[in-house]
Amino acid sequence: MTARSDDRAPAGNLPRILALPAIFALALLVVPLGGLIVRAEWGTLWADVTAPESLSALTLSLVTGAIATVICLILGLPLAILIARARPWLAAILRVLVTVPLVLPPMVGGVALLFLFGRSGPVGRWLEGIGLGLPFTTAAVVVAQVFVALPFLVLAVEGAVRAVGVEYERTAAALGAGRWATLRRITLPLAAPGLVAGLVLCFARAIGEFGATALFAGNNPGVTQTMPLAIYTAFNGSGVGQGPAVALSLLLLVTAIAVLLLVRAWRPGSVR
Repeated sequence: MTARSDDRAPAGNLPRILALPAIFALALLVVPLGGLIVRAEWGTLWADVTAPESLSALTLSLVTGAIATVICLILGLPLAILIARARPWLAAILRVLVTVPLVLPPMVGGVALLFLFGRSGPVGRWLEGIGLGLPFTTAAVVVAQVFVALPFLVLAVEGAVRAVGVEYERTAAALGAGRWATLRRITLPLAAPGLVAGLVLCFARAIGEFGATALFAGNNPGVTQTMPLAIYTAFNGSGVGQGPAVALSLLLLVTAIAVLLLVRAWRPGSVR
């Protein structure tokens, strides 16, 4: 009795020589992370993570990351649905605009935010006039995080909503359901895995943001110094020690792995 085709290992007829560069590529990705684990001082790991400077950076990252994720949900969910239900030419344009922050160097995003919200920027001058200067404040950290993390949520939700199709929505409309009822009872529940995946990726990207935050918000301990900035500062000879910096790096690594596992768990068809 032959095994089902989808149960077989996908060996195919690929040349065996491809295994060599594939193993090298995998090693290039994994070995540096292994070096980080080896470098960790496990005996003082808990003390390093709970040091006052580390806790300050960790708390700031988690709080601002959570706020940024909520803002991304409020702004990104409508945008994702709009793109998913727009005409193909309009959806393509909107998708490109949403993707731009993903391919831009983070430093460029920081410069753009500074030029817009800085004292000489069009929005910044108005904010300064009403006493709400934004750059180099904790709020600036949130804005920078939203800028870099929003595309993750929008693209994940847009793909999920588009994959659902419009048949169920049309059926609900034919049965007399209003647009809000259809959205709440049909569209969003069917797209829930994509929404959860987008939120998790969005949060992970927010707490890992470095470049835009450094330029737009600065690196002020307790005010704008998030975990990535604390790590960078430590390895440049100031701020927290290298022990806490390695501990925070491991914490970010664990967070990233947990994010990937959670996203996979919510991906349709991930369990076979």
